[in-house]
Amino acid sequence: MSNSFGYKTKIWFEEPEADNPFAAKNCYCHGYDVYGDILSKATWFEYLFLLFKGEKPTAKQANLLETLAIALTNLGPREPSIRAAMNGGVGGATHAASLMSALSVGAGQCGGAHEVYILMSLWDTCGTDLELWLQKLPDPVEDKREDIWKPMEHAPGFDPNGVSCPTPVVQTLSALTKYDESGCLHFLQETRKPLEATTGIPLSMTGVSAAAFHALGFDAHAATMLYLMLRLPGAAAHAIEQRHLGWRAFPFYGEHIHLTNDPGKTELPNEEELGL
Repeated sequence: MSNSFGYKTKIWFEEPEADNPFAAKNCYCHGYDVYGDILSKATWFEYLFLLFKGEKPTAKQANLLETLAIALTNLGPREPSIRAAMNGGVGGATHAASLMSALSVGAGQCGGAHEVYILMSLWDTCGTDLELWLQKLPDPVEDKREDIWKPMEHAPGFDPNGVSCPTPVVQTLSALTKYDESGCLHFLQETRKPLEATTGIPLSMTGVSAAAFHALGFDAHAATMLYLMLRLPGAAAHAIEQRHLGWRAFPFYGEHIHLTNDPGKTELPNEEELGL
């Protein structure tokens, strides 16, 4: 689709209403009628795959994306981006600000979206070659030019603070392999322990997520965006909850704030003191 203003897109095509050129009558996503067909016949994850990939997914691909989304929907308060949203919520920030906090903190390269971006490049290079993975993991970024990102300080896809592989990571990898048509998730499941032994740290959720995105055929940019987006529901829910609970119940505020002159505790003078 293109118009006189210069916008060009292969993703979307619209036909305007006869009486209003600013309103769409029919909308097509990669050729599929969104409100005429997709709305009543497709799941959200089928549509999401179509939107990012440009083609209709197989049943296993749709199930793989949905299963990954469930795993990432709420990673809990231990996850830094969730905690950032909680800080925004308890502080009374706008809802958009809480979500932006989650996006900002969750965009980094230690458990964040940029780590997924780096892993996607490694998947393109290493595929299912274990020896190549072992060679690349210690120094994963080939472009050494100065950038906004500092050099990686750990093997991407593995938790630098971990001891053993967390149960949810193992469970997620196992659940995803049921829908793996590419073989890369099976490869990760089979080589997890040798990879952990070499890196000295356990597999993380970013490692599992990147493998799933690669299995679905997404490029690094789509994988990065989806990894950011799919974690937002949990961030939103926790931000709202903390807003309702208030700062007095928040561990990093309530117990450490003491008012030396609290007007709420000042006793009002009685009638005798007032001379009444």
